[in-house]
Amino acid sequence: MNNRSLRNLRPIPRAAGFTLMEMIAVIVLLGIVIAIVGGNVMGQFGGAKYNSGTIQVKKLTGAVEQYQMAVGSYPNSLEDLTKREGLGPYAKEADLKDPFGNPFVYKKPGDAGRDFDIIFLGKDGKPGGDSTNKDYGSWE
Repeated sequence: MNNRSLRNLRPIPRAAGFTLMEMIAVIVLLGIVIAIVGGNVMGQFGGAKYNSGTIQVKKLTGAVEQYQMAVGSYPNSLEDLTKREGLGPYAKEADLKDPFGNPFVYKKPGDAGRDFDIIFLGKDGKPGGDSTNKDYGSWE
């Protein structure tokens, strides 16, 4: 080889890219961020569903009141609201389940001298609890 051909030889550039360790580090960091943000977002979603359940109680309370005004007595069950009595129906079948898929509790007569009670049992569908498992009644 002569000097001229040696001058034309240039070092082969090293391919740009990430090493396996760098890629693993990025994936781990992304996983941590997603776990933190995802947990907060899912917590907010559960709270929104709980708030929706309290609003449904108010809506059903209004439907029971309308039923009473049209028929002259309170319904024996929430299912009566879906029938064509008086000016009904006053509610849809889907309205009788809370956002978590549990049925609302209806009492006639209600506790403490009330004519009726509608109770949303929260996410767990059981009496008692706190946070999104807390009960919410039509008298609140």
